[in-house]
Amino acid sequence: MRRLALSVVTLAVVAGGLTACSEKERWCEHDATDTVVDNSYCEKKTSGYEWEEESSGSTKVKTKKSKKASK
Repeated sequence: MRRLALSVVTLAVVAGGLTACSEKERWCEHDATDTVVDNSYCEKKTSGYEWEEESSGSTKVKTKKSKKASK
């Protein structure tokens, strides 16, 4: 009985660790320009916006583009 309880606890710890490592970060982008925008656009399923996820081979930099004031 003791061995069974130890096996169950060990399995739970391992499964929890794997789940934490497999979660991917995601962000919302304007589809046509690949501009990172507020997540509310994708949460509302606004046309022209889509979720993007980080992949292991990704070299993409996630930054919000801002408009520069002209002088």
